[in-house]
Amino acid sequence: MSTAAEMSWDDIKALVAELAVQSKETDRKFQETDRKFQETEAQMRETDRKMREVFERFDNLSRRFGDLGNRLGEFVEAMVEPAVVELFRARGLDVSEVHRRVTSRRGGDIIEIDLLVVDGDTAVAVECKSRLTEEAVARHLARMEKMKRLLPKYADMKIHGAVAGMVVEDEAVEAAQAAGLWVLAQSGETVRLINDDSFEPRVW
Repeated sequence: MSTAAEMSWDDIKALVAELAVQSKETDRKFQETDRKFQETEAQMRETDRKMREVFERFDNLSRRFGDLGNRLGEFVEAMVEPAVVELFRARGLDVSEVHRRVTSRRGGDIIEIDLLVVDGDTAVAVECKSRLTEEAVARHLARMEKMKRLLPKYADMKIHGAVAGMVVEDEAVEAAQAAGLWVLAQSGETVRLINDDSFEPRVW
């Protein structure tokens, strides 16, 4: 390689020209990188905006479906309420009162019974669902375990549990009957008890 002392004026001009070209190319690449970075940043902002829109729509749908689920549950309650007294009387339970939405809060714990059918020394706590699943059965069993503690006025009574659904899964029926719960299902415009005649309800 030629040293600066050995370089001619033409060599120096050529070197300066080459450096100028390289500088322009470097500057162009920096500008291209900056442009791509800005595009990427803009795309990320747009993606973030769309994600917020998606989450907002999802939240709205969740609230709407939650409201729908609550209303369907209330519809099941309205169907079950007028039928339960006669249904349980036909199975030997002499009940006549029906109370809706019985709630209690004690010691930081809470319980809510959709329908409480009661008379004399017997009561039936009914959970009403638009779709009765095994999970709903399990939750009601847990509810039954704390009922007398949270509703002490019924502590000296015989308590039965029941689950009702507009749509009833076969697995839920099996789980409920195995656990000693009455099962009510939609039948036309009313409901019926679907436990077989040999069913023995659990007493809490």
